[in-house]
Amino acid sequence: MTGRTEWPGDSPDSSRAEKELSPQDPAERARAICLRLLTGNPRTRKQLADALRKREIPDEVAEEVLSRFEDVGLIDDAAFAGAWVESRHHGRGLARRALARELRTKGVEPALIQEAVDRLDSDREEATARELVDRKLRATRGLDRDRRLRRLAGMLARKGYPEGMALRVVRQALEAEGEDTDGLDESF
Repeated sequence: MTGRTEWPGDSPDSSRAEKELSPQDPAERARAICLRLLTGNPRTRKQLADALRKREIPDEVAEEVLSRFEDVGLIDDAAFAGAWVESRHHGRGLARRALARELRTKGVEPALIQEAVDRLDSDREEATARELVDRKLRATRGLDRDRRLRRLAGMLARKGYPEGMALRVVRQALEAEGEDTDGLDESF
């Protein structure tokens, strides 16, 4: 027991809190669900719509509530996409391709995805790739050159970096360490 007083709707069991709301008013339930979900993290309109559908809120009520939330600025997919790109690029080192894939799974419209990932210029993306390789380079010392190349380039590929950029960055990092990189292009 934490000694904290629990209030109705304050429970981690969200479904119980939602059931305490008037079952006759699905709009009020929908607003409460959306507000609760938006409290922790920003969400896309699709994520909220899916949550309302899962909780059996009628589609027309969900549409009305979601539109109102958009009108007052509580739902903004463009801002969400921009913040997502900024956060995931800095925090995880993800490249444009991986970021676009994640935003698609969150239900962001293609035009908004393109706008958000275009803010990440190729110079900045390449600089991040270099930082990622520099961090991982030490762990690959002692391995043969081809294995190092595969591990480093594979790490960048999983983060969404284009193959050409990944190979160029890894090759330059290996050369800076004194590795012989002649013939790398032919083997990969």
